[in-house]
Amino acid sequence: DVSAVTKGWKMNPVEFDSVFNESRHTWSFGSPDILPMFAHGASDRSRVDTYMYTPEFEDFSGNGDRLDTWVFDEAEKFFARATAGSALHTQMHEDQVVFFFHLLGIDTNGHGFKPYSQEYLGNIRHVDRGIRRLVDHFEEFYGNDGQTAFVFTADHGMNDRGAHGDGHPDNTRTPLIAWGAGVAKTAPLAAGQTAPGHDGFSQPWGLERYERKDVNQADIAPLMTSLIGLNYPLNSVGTLPLTYLDTSRKYRAHSALANTLQVLEQYRVKHDQKQHTEMFFKPYAPMHQPTNMPEHMLARIQQAISAEKFDDAEAECLQLIALCLEGLRYFQRYDWLLLRSIVSAGYLGWIAYSLLYIFGEYILPDSSPRRSQRSGTIAVLGLVVFAAFSAMFYRQGSPAMYYAYAAFPVYFWAGVLQQVPLVRQIAASYTQLAVRWRPAAFVGVYVVILEALVYAYFDRRVYSAAFALLALVWPLAVSPRFRREHTALLGLWSGVCLLTSVFTLLPVERNDHLGLVIVGGALITLSGVAAWHYSAAFTLPPPGAGVKEARQAVALDRLMLLVQTLLVGVATVLGPLTSKETERRGHLPRLYQLSCWAVLVAATLLPFVHGSRRGRGGAHDQHYLYRLVTIYLAFATPFVLLTVSYESLFYFAYSSVLLLWLAIERALYYEQAERQLLAPTHKTRLSHLAPSAMAPRRLGISDMRLGVMFLFFVNVAFFGTGNVASLASFSLDSVYRLITIFDPFLMSALLLFKIFIPFFLVSAVFGVLNRSLELPPFSLFLFVLSTTDVMTVNFFFLVRDDGSWLDIGMSISHFCISGLFVLFTIVLFVLSHVFVGKVLIPTDLKKQR
Repeated sequence: DVSAVTKGWKMNPVEFDSVFNESRHTWSFGSPDILPMFAHGASDRSRVDTYMYTPEFEDFSGNGDRLDTWVFDEAEKFFARATAGSALHTQMHEDQVVFFFHLLGIDTNGHGFKPYSQEYLGNIRHVDRGIRRLVDHFEEFYGNDGQTAFVFTADHGMNDRGAHGDGHPDNTRTPLIAWGAGVAKTAPLAAGQTAPGHDGFSQPWGLERYERKDVNQADIAPLMTSLIGLNYPLNSVGTLPLTYLDTSRKYRAHSALANTLQVLEQYRVKHDQKQHTEMFFKPYAPMHQPTNMPEHMLARIQQAISAEKFDDAEAECLQLIALCLEGLRYFQRYDWLLLRSIVSAGYLGWIAYSLLYIFGEYILPDSSPRRSQRSGTIAVLGLVVFAAFSAMFYRQGSPAMYYAYAAFPVYFWAGVLQQVPLVRQIAASYTQLAVRWRPAAFVGVYVVILEALVYAYFDRRVYSAAFALLALVWPLAVSPRFRREHTALLGLWSGVCLLTSVFTLLPVERNDHLGLVIVGGALITLSGVAAWHYSAAFTLPPPGAGVKEARQAVALDRLMLLVQTLLVGVATVLGPLTSKETERRGHLPRLYQLSCWAVLVAATLLPFVHGSRRGRGGAHDQHYLYRLVTIYLAFATPFVLLTVSYESLFYFAYSSVLLLWLAIERALYYEQAERQLLAPTHKTRLSHLAPSAMAPRRLGISDMRLGVMFLFFVNVAFFGTGNVASLASFSLDSVYRLITIFDPFLMSALLLFKIFIPFFLVSAVFGVLNRSLELPPFSLFLFVLSTTDVMTVNFFFLVRDDGSWLDIGMSISHFCISGLFVLFTIVLFVLSHVFVGKVLIPTDLKKQR
């Protein structure tokens, strides 16, 4: 179930059977994040006992080997309680019992100290000693009866920076070491010989004389069940690794047959469900070929076992299991073609519907009719189509969401057909254009840009190339007069674009570099000092205030900039200092933790508290530059505090390029606005003009550039310092300055807050720009959100349900991020009003006259 990725991982996102549930009894020891999912998922809760440490024990600031020490010590106490004659002693001597020891210390030290640290390597030695001690306890307790099987494995690997989840072999290769009852021993070859299975990865181990037997992780469940004679878990899709079994050939063949029947039953259930509900059922063709029909293959397996041709029986079992697994995938994807067609039609209908709305409301004149005279007939036809889909879904017992999938395309395409007169008017307006190639060229270029942004989700270097083009091409595309008058502005733009392009060339997986944190924080602090120095030019008193009151108000505003700058400086020092102290002491010092929280909260709330103050004349409107600077400094503090490498440098560069974009667009719109940008002499409250005073102007082709640029900067915010589709690409080390006790929700919230900060900046700048250019308030936001679903359709067809955690999760994340862009754009629109508030925006002198 692909959607299960969104449901969390502590409890069961989907109900599943397990080896523990099939056992007579299971005793489990370890993490409160893992054990409950097996206990709560058991059909009989009393069958699985859990012994867990408290969640507070999972502290990333200290050495994680204490987690494993707790497990080993608790196991010793457990054996000590099982005295002869006790109920526990009797229960432990029953057959088909399982002991599960979850050793989290190595994973915790890998995240906290990285895999090549002394803590990590020491933890490996600690676990080795602990397992030897644990095995001795088992052998002593059971009197060395040879009836215990041991399986040692891991759920994932880890890369050099202490993260995991993607498809790299370092993260997907895990150990599997089995010994004891029922496990086949591997006889070593003669010295100098290399056993099968080895490659360059395992060559340095010095075990080349022993065969390396690789399996899939799903194969461990049938291995465990076979070793102690349990039923195979109902949902298991693993294949029994027969070479691991030290049994008779006949038992191996029968075990393979049992595994085959268990997987085949899953296939039959899926087959029967679809055959019962589907109106036009199509079976999985390979299973209906004469040689591959399950009945025939099972008969051949039985005949081979009866004739003691066990190799033939095992080979036939493996072939049938493979066919069943492919058949399961076929039925899991059975509705894909229908659903993809319906959903794609819905997205395309939304794009067409919203674009027609933009043309009608913001581009074309208001005089002509927009809706068809046959709108009622079209609406009835839409209801008939939806009723037909609903009848089919009802017959097939489809989920309720299928009805919603069908409703959207019907609604939007009915709306499009009802606006045929508007479509004709658009076509007529296009034919009347003197230069027809410009709109067509813009559409073509825009689609190419959208597809490039799709590719950028997989290769961030696309943004670097785009910044390089903006740095070089845009200054050449403006008029010669503009280049002469704004040489410095365009030069700064080119330089900052090239600087910002560097960040999407850097790896998202980065090691901690406190030096870069300090450099980035120092640059932001210096920029705050510079803003304070020049702030007299854009700090305004309340309207109608007296001289003394005006001076006090301006002084307070300037003081606020100093306070914000000071907080950035404190965060620049406090963040790295907290990391160093935590590393030195082995725990997060309480004073440092409280200081970090205080600085983060105070800095974040300042722009809201100071956004609008009361003066004699009522609500005081701030100059737009002052407002943007306060927002920039306010969010710089938490961003620096949550930075572990070059992210603070990105924040400085990204903020600079946004401000320069605003300046250039204003300069392009108001030809002589550059000298008024820092010292305006004429102000007007454009953000609150009545419609009668100045009606919003119509959109033109040149305005579409703003939408494209906004979309580009939003995507840069997504991927500037990581891959927002995978939180694993953002280091958790930064949140250790605020919390080290493992809390996935609070840690994720802090990480998401840091990730969203660049969006706050771009929404504020775009809000000011929208008002500066006197555009209809929601017009460009609507243009962006109506066309970005071109990207969503791409990602919809790229969603995966196989591969590694990250392969599946990222494909879903890409689709969700793009699909939710509609909602996200609305949120950014609201944020632009919240952050920008009531601002004063200088306009052209001629326009004022």
